[in-house]
Amino acid sequence: MLDPNRGVFAISVAAELAGTSVQNLRAYERNGLLEPARTDGGSRRYSSADVDRLLQIRALLDAGLNIAGIEHVLALEAEVHRLQSKLARLSP
Repeated sequence: MLDPNRGVFAISVAAELAGTSVQNLRAYERNGLLEPARTDGGSRRYSSADVDRLLQIRALLDAGLNIAGIEHVLALEAEVHRLQSKLARLSP
């Protein structure tokens, strides 16, 4: 089974899978919305988890959020996930 966090897709493939442009992917990275892996030569490699995140970003943009709003939503979702994991560890 493939690791969903392993960067395997080139930027053009990730853009196509997410239904957006290469320029948008670069902009999302500049704004800290995602951080793809890099090859030794510096090329971006996107994982299936990155593509899922791109689809989420696109859905939030379609819902009318701006980049700052999306950053906030993603941060809140990460915090919820962290707290759920912590609660699961504490529960008998």
